Amino acid sequence: MAYQQVGNFKLNQQGGYVCRTEFVYLDGNGQLQQSSQTSNELLGQSYTTDPGELGVPDGSITWMKIWVMLGTDNQASQAFTYTKGNNATAEYTCSGTTLSNHLGLDGVNG
Repeated sequence: MAYQQVGNFKLNQQGGYVCRTEFVYLDGNGQLQQSSQTSNELLGQSYTTDPGELGVPDGSITWMKIWVMLGTDNQASQAFTYTKGNNATAEYTCSGTTLSNHLGLDGVNG
């Protein structure tokens, strides 16, 4: 199955909590791995992250995930192929509260 290629992920942080972006990806052995995290991301801000900067290898099948401080983490259901330098950006919005939050794909731009 071919996944859409993206080079960045953007988070529009609309949730009533502090979160961090991280990624889940398939390694060369088909095992799920977890990347490092960004620094704290705050309400009302937008953050664009290159997964490679958090340790995701080029060409990996990748899912965006948010770590929610004192709350429930949330992983996107849509997978993409991370391609270093690709102009496309998968844009997400997170919203809700620490224990009842949402992470939704807004679309892919570029």
